[in-house]
Order: sequence, then C-alpha cells, then structure tokens
Amino acid sequence: MIPSELSGGNAIFLALAAFIALAVFLGVRIVPQSEKHVVERFGRLRAVLGPGINFIVPFLDRVAHKVSVLERQLPTTRQDAITADNVLVQVDTSVFYRVIEPEKTVYRIRDIDGAIATTVAGIVRSQIGQMELDTVQSNRSGLITHIRDNVANVVDDWGIEVTRAEILDVNLDEATRAAMLQQLNAERARRAQVTEAEGRKRAVELSADAELYAAEQQAKARRVTAEAEAFATSVIAEAIAKNGLEAAQFQIALKQVEALSDVGKGEGKQTVILPAAALDAFSNAFGLLKGKL
Repeated sequence: MIPSELSGGNAIFLALAAFIALAVFLGVRIVPQSEKHVVERFGRLRAVLGPGINFIVPFLDRVAHKVSVLERQLPTTRQDAITADNVLVQVDTSVFYRVIEPEKTVYRIRDIDGAIATTVAGIVRSQIGQMELDTVQSNRSGLITHIRDNVANVVDDWGIEVTRAEILDVNLDEATRAAMLQQLNAERARRAQVTEAEGRKRAVELSADAELYAAEQQAKARRVTAEAEAFATSVIAEAIAKNGLEAAQFQIALKQVEALSDVGKGEGKQTVILPAAALDAFSNAFGLLKGKL
C-alpha cells in the first residue's frame, strides 16, 4: 500500500509541476524590439505589450496580434489624373509609413495597405485637378508635401504615422507629349530669333555710338584748331597794331616761305625752280627777322 500511495503522490506532484511550468510559459511574454503585441481577454482588448519581458494572466489572456512597428513601403501605385488645363497625366507614387498604435490598426482597419493606397489616389487626383501641367512639373516638392500632410490627417485614426511620400514620375500620353515637344521646339526657335535680333540691334547701337564718338572727336579737333588760329590771329593783330606795316609784311613773308617749303617736300621733285618773287620773299623775311633781332 505504501508504494502505491507514493506513486500517486508523485503523479500529483508531477502534474502540479507541469501546471506551474505551463502557467509560467503562458504568463511570460518576451516581445522583440521591432514588434508590439496586442493582448485580449475573452475577446476584448486587455493590453499592448512593448519590447522586453511582459507578464499576462495565463489561461485568461492571450496574445491575439503581433504587429511590426518597422517602417513599411507601399508598392508603387499609378493613378490617372486630369490637370486644371485638361491634360491627362499618370502619376507614380510611393508612401512609407509605420504603425505606432497597433490597437487602432488591428481593430479599426482590415487592409491597411489598400486603404492607404486608395487614400493617396484620391488626394493626388484632387490636388492635381487644381493645378496646371506646368505647375505639376515644376512644383513637385509642394505636391509631395501636400500629399503627405493630407494622408497623415486621414490615417491618424488608424494608428499609423506617414513618414514619407514620394512622386516617382509624372507621365503623359503620346499625343500630349508630341504637342509639348512641338511647343518646346517653337519656343526655342523664337528665343533664337529674339537673341539674333537683339544682337543685330546691339551692333547697330554700337556702330552709331562709334560714329557719334568719332564725330565728337573731330568736332573737338576742329574747335581746338579754330581756337589756335583765332589765338594766332589775335597775336598777329596785336603785333600789327604795335609794329604797324612791318609786322604784316613779316607775317606774309613767313607764309610764303612755308608755302615754298611744302612745294619742296613733294615726291619726285628733284629740282625746284623758284621765281624771282620767291627770292624776294626770302630776302624780305630774313631782313625783317634781322630787324627784329
């Protein structure tokens, strides 16, 4: 009888030990850094377990959802949109997000990726519908900011944080692309013509400025010459007034000498024949000069 009692006691002890080990196994939860665990009790939300060692009530509480908190990227999606100037464009977008409140994510939305993609498509179509094609192409950063802010406002109730939104490409249909290329070529040709015309205009302006400058310099030279001649005339007039006829004869004699000197400088002139009047002019000039000295 004693052995049977001992064997029964051992069975109870082993059963109790197994129960305790199972309770510890079920009651202790180790959560990785990249996850959060949602705990339910009888089908209701009980707690959200963060990274590290956590304790729950075994047999009553259970981990119903294991949610990753790592940043996720939605698959690239393409949606059609019509701009304010009635141009059909195809926009490729990509969104990055992460779960920050898993209890909202698991209880308020079923397909989170599909919901975000639908939200982004609606926001893109609405915003592009208010912009012209040139603005869409040139202000892509502003469009990205608008998409990110609006998506963030919508998904806030889902416990999600939108970290980034990207517009990868804006595509046009072939007809629109060909029309834009033709317009671009025409604009380039117009700019080339304008540049050429401005160059010709500038050349004419510079030529006119050069001619005006040359005329001004010639006028200055003539004015200086006239002033010099006027000064010389005044000197001569003063000399005549002081010395009378002798000064006038001296000036005439000097002019005659200068004229004969110019004749002698001519090319091909080896022999110069001087008339008697010229010799008299020399004599008069030297005589007057000697008299002055």
